[in-house]
Amino acid sequence: MEASRKPHRPGEITLKSAAPQTDAGMLELPVIEAPVADNVRGKRPDWLRVKLPYGETYKKLVDTIDTHGLHTVCQSARCPNMGECWTSGTATFMILGNVCTRSCGFCAVMTGRPDEGLDWDEPNRVAHAAKTMGVKHAVVTSVNRDERKDGGAPIFAKTMERLREEIPGVTIEVLIPDFRGLWDALQIVIDARPEVMNHNMETVPRLYKRVRPQAIYQRSLDVLDISKKQGLRTKSGIMVGLGETDDEVLKLMDDFVEIGLNVMTIGQYLQPTRMHLPVEEFVHPDKFEWFKKVGESKGIEHVESGPLVRSSYHAERHV
Repeated sequence: MEASRKPHRPGEITLKSAAPQTDAGMLELPVIEAPVADNVRGKRPDWLRVKLPYGETYKKLVDTIDTHGLHTVCQSARCPNMGECWTSGTATFMILGNVCTRSCGFCAVMTGRPDEGLDWDEPNRVAHAAKTMGVKHAVVTSVNRDERKDGGAPIFAKTMERLREEIPGVTIEVLIPDFRGLWDALQIVIDARPEVMNHNMETVPRLYKRVRPQAIYQRSLDVLDISKKQGLRTKSGIMVGLGETDDEVLKLMDDFVEIGLNVMTIGQYLQPTRMHLPVEEFVHPDKFEWFKKVGESKGIEHVESGPLVRSSYHAERHV
């Protein structure tokens, strides 16, 4: 056995099919055994400590989600702001199931082969749940459905239609995948005219191979550019603490300015499990404040920047 062998990280090896005795259609992710020196997990500073959501209101919201057989990215991605957002009238619904066809090194959503076809009742369930929850601003996101030529885009459009029917005056942000650059699929979402079109770049170009192995930086930028040129309000976010440099973050901001991006979010990457990429750095709150000032001085209309900021955090303020 090679005791000194360097461990693999997501994006550095090819995923293989799970053994027959495991859940059908699932894929096996590599287990990361990162050297202690490279992984600051377990040394979380005080500014990253949050109170867990609780109380009767929160419990009712969870029960509503479960009753309608829905998934929220808040739960699947273990978001630290879940209780705050839900109780303030904003919720992020994850459509197209809860199994993603990609294996990003940062994400806690399951990776595998989704069930075939689309669940055409899902838009109805999302709309009914949102109405029951008292949602005023709905964020709709999804797993990647790369096995489909339409990427699941018709469900995005139908979900927006049903939300507007059930909740007059509701505002909608969609957080979409890149649809593998199939622009006909993107056009389906654009034509549904969400108030905010969001697609996260996640990290700087140099780290894409490790962080987003099945994505392409320019392709993601094109999603935002095409949406903006058709009159939509655009938004994107990144994580820091993955090994990027300040200069790389500033260069990414310049790319955003060039395409006229309206809103940028910047948050601290937190390793969800030992199977995911390690945290390279816990970025100090002062640096987040600096990023905000620099981004807005460059011409980005609004930069939401902080250790606990996630893509949908304070989303109702970005319309």
